Amino acid sequence: MASNKDSKIVQDTSMKLGDDINLADQDNVQMDPVLAQNKYPDLSGAKSIMAKYLTKDVFERLKDKKSSTGFTIARAVNTGVQNKPKSLMGCHAGDTDSYAVFAEFFDPVIEEYHRGFKPTDKHVTDMNVDNLKGNIDEPGKIISTRIRVARNITGFNLAPGQNSKDEKLAVESLMLKVFEKLEGDLKGRYYSLVKITEEERQQLVREHLLFKGNDKMQADSGYHRWWPHGRGIYLNENRTFAVWLNEGDHIRVISMQQGGDARSVFTTLVKAVNTIETLIKQIDGRGFQKTDHLGMITCCPTNLGTGLRGGVLIQLAKLQAKMGEDGLKEWANANHLQVRGLYGEHSDSSGAIYDVSNKYRLGYSEVQLVQFVIDGVNKLIKMEASG
Repeated sequence: MASNKDSKIVQDTSMKLGDDINLADQDNVQMDPVLAQNKYPDLSGAKSIMAKYLTKDVFERLKDKKSSTGFTIARAVNTGVQNKPKSLMGCHAGDTDSYAVFAEFFDPVIEEYHRGFKPTDKHVTDMNVDNLKGNIDEPGKIISTRIRVARNITGFNLAPGQNSKDEKLAVESLMLKVFEKLEGDLKGRYYSLVKITEEERQQLVREHLLFKGNDKMQADSGYHRWWPHGRGIYLNENRTFAVWLNEGDHIRVISMQQGGDARSVFTTLVKAVNTIETLIKQIDGRGFQKTDHLGMITCCPTNLGTGLRGGVLIQLAKLQAKMGEDGLKEWANANHLQVRGLYGEHSDSSGAIYDVSNKYRLGYSEVQLVQFVIDGVNKLIKMEASG
C-alpha cells in the first residue's frame, strides 16, 4: 500500500514558471488520497498519456508489484492524478527496474509519445559532430542556442525512488570530485543551493541558468524532496557550459551560447558529456544508467533514449500574427519539433519569442535530433522573413 510516508518524486525542466509551492513541505510527496490507499484513482478530466493507458484492469494487475527499490505504480502516476488538467505525460519512474516491472503500463505510454517505438525496438546513438550537415544559416536571427542531456548514474535510484537525503548527497559528493578535475574551457565553479546567497540564487535564475524548484507537477513526482540539499549548478567561467545537479535527473549537462551556432554548442556538449562519463568511471567505477532498448534511463519517459533537448530562442512576430500559437505548434509537430513559451513548458510566449526544440528523444540519435532543430529553424527563419 502506498503511503505518504514512502512517497517522494521530481522531473525535467528547461526554465518553468511553475506553481508556487512551499518547498519546506516537500520531504514527503503528497499522495492523492485514493492512490494512497492503493486504489484506482479518479481520472475524469485528465488529459495525459498516463490516463489513456492506466485502465482499471491494468492498475489492478500492477498495484501490488514493486520495483527492486520498492517503487510502486501508485507512486509512478501520482503527479498525473494530482494535476489532471495540466499534466501531459503524467508519470515517472523510480529506477531502471520500474520500466520493466510496470512494462504493461509504461510500454504503450512510451510507444505513443515516441512515435511508435515498440517494446522490441532498440535505441540508437550517434554523438559524432562530423555527421551533422550544415548549421543554422542565419545565426544572427537567433537569440540563443542551448543543448542539454539528462543522465543518471549507476548505483543510485532515480529521484522519484530515492528514499533518503543521503542518496542525493552521495550523488553530489561524487560529482564534486568530477567538477574538481574539469579543465580548460570546462573549468568553473560549483554553486551549492545550500551555500549560495539569496542574491546569487536570484541572479542565476534571472539569467536563466538555474532551476527554480517550485513546480507542483515535479513536486508531486517527488523531485523536490529534501530541498535544497544535494542540489546545485556547476558553471564554467565563460558561462557557456553548466551542469544541473539533482534538479530531477542526477545531472543535466548543458551547453549554451548567444546566437545560433548550433554546431559549436553541440561540440561543447559532446566534449563535456564524454569527459564527465570518463571521470565518473575513473573516480568511482560507475557509469550512466542505460539499456539497449530504452537508451539513457531518465525519470520522465519523455527524456528516455538520448535524454537530449536542443533548442533556440527565436522571435517569430510575423508567424505568430499569421499562424497563431496553435498553428506554430502544429507546424512544429509535423517537423519533429516542439514550440514552447519563453520560460519553457507550460509557459506563454513573451514578445513573440519562442523556444523551438526537438520533440522526441527516443528512437533517434543525438545527431538526428540536432539536425531536426537546424533544419527546422532554417525553415522558420525563411518563413518569418517572407511574412
